Amino acid sequence: MRDARPVDRRRLLGLATAALTAGPLSGAATAATPPATDPVDALNRSARPLGDLTALARMVGGARVVGLGEACHSGHEFFALKQRLFRHLVAAKGFTTFTLEASWSTGLRLDAYVTRGAGDPAQIMRDEFQGQYVFWNTQEYLDLIHWMRRYNVAHPDRPRLRFVGNDLGFPGRTAFDQVADYLAEHRPDLASDIAASYASLRPEADAEAGPWMADQLYAKSAAERKADADEAASALALLRDRGRPHTACRHGREAYAWAVQNATAIAQSFTGYAFPDEQFSERMRYRDRAMAANTAWWLRHRGGRILLASNNGHIAYTSDNPAEFPEPAGAVLHRRLGDDYVSIGLTFNEGTINALPDYTAQQPKTYTVAPAPEGHNEHTLDKVRYRDFSIDLRTAPAAARTWLATARPTRSYGLYWSADDPDTALSRSYDILIHLHRVTAGHLR
Repeated sequence: MRDARPVDRRRLLGLATAALTAGPLSGAATAATPPATDPVDALNRSARPLGDLTALARMVGGARVVGLGEACHSGHEFFALKQRLFRHLVAAKGFTTFTLEASWSTGLRLDAYVTRGAGDPAQIMRDEFQGQYVFWNTQEYLDLIHWMRRYNVAHPDRPRLRFVGNDLGFPGRTAFDQVADYLAEHRPDLASDIAASYASLRPEADAEAGPWMADQLYAKSAAERKADADEAASALALLRDRGRPHTACRHGREAYAWAVQNATAIAQSFTGYAFPDEQFSERMRYRDRAMAANTAWWLRHRGGRILLASNNGHIAYTSDNPAEFPEPAGAVLHRRLGDDYVSIGLTFNEGTINALPDYTAQQPKTYTVAPAPEGHNEHTLDKVRYRDFSIDLRTAPAAARTWLATARPTRSYGLYWSADDPDTALSRSYDILIHLHRVTAGHLR
């Protein structure tokens, strides 16, 4: 992770920070075949304009988890679309949860505001959206969180909207507090042992997320990171093996499940950092599996329906770089949930985006992305009659499916600016595709 792999710059790397610096799973996927001579007419027959989201909601169908990707981590139109689609799915399909590629503990803090009005979301975002999450500290996401709070206040008779982080970068104090609260109420006999395991792991009250994550990677030795992971795993094992409440009431069972999940999230974080650098691909496999597991846990224990906002590379069924990113979270969720998981990829033709110049940079820059050249997926998609559109890849005409199943260069930006465009077969990666003609840089705060 410390080396400047060119491919690393394309995607949010999970445990890299800016502080110091496969077979088809989709129902539409088929064996790769030569591209159709002219797929545009076939794509035109399936494309639906984005002005009305009703058609897109029909494509989603009865799925309980919808992974909504993005081709870059800081495009205003991508952020705005996620808010717009979530609001539509809340109204039309009864969705209740917005899950973001952000730390579990960050999600706890923002959920407290969304559900109870606790805290200041603008300050929480400044505190937590640092390092690898720097591009989430935007006006667009703040607007979404304020809307979710207003919705809950205005509709006390409806299921509450919830905000969840499913990632493992920063194990904030809130997760530790919730484990401690459970022990104090239900198992005080275990409190001191678990507190001892957590003593060196719990961030200080004034710890900033970005520098903390950087210290884990760069200031600690491999042995120290392994020792941290062992302590977190020990606390989790003690809670799982001996920490059930003495009473069998529903409240106790739910509190126990919640405590175990918080302890699991803490262990995920320190385990992720403990992978040695030479096991980068396994670190990334672990991270995507953790993201999928946290999403599935929320679905199982809290119910409702979830919109999962993440990078295309995480919500997809197949990886565009299996050597370093072997198994996307979308593939894991598909195995667990089957048709209850639907993947939506986002592409764009041109515009401006925010990205970090390289892995040592601390401040993003705005870059101009020229129209996609011939041979790129986006070059053909931009010929479709609608400026912005969605298309169900599972039901597209045969000529379109032939073209969609062929891998060709496709834009994929993460934390870092890069001109590399990995080969992607769209119908092997997603159930649904949304293409935007133009994007502009997100409004960083």
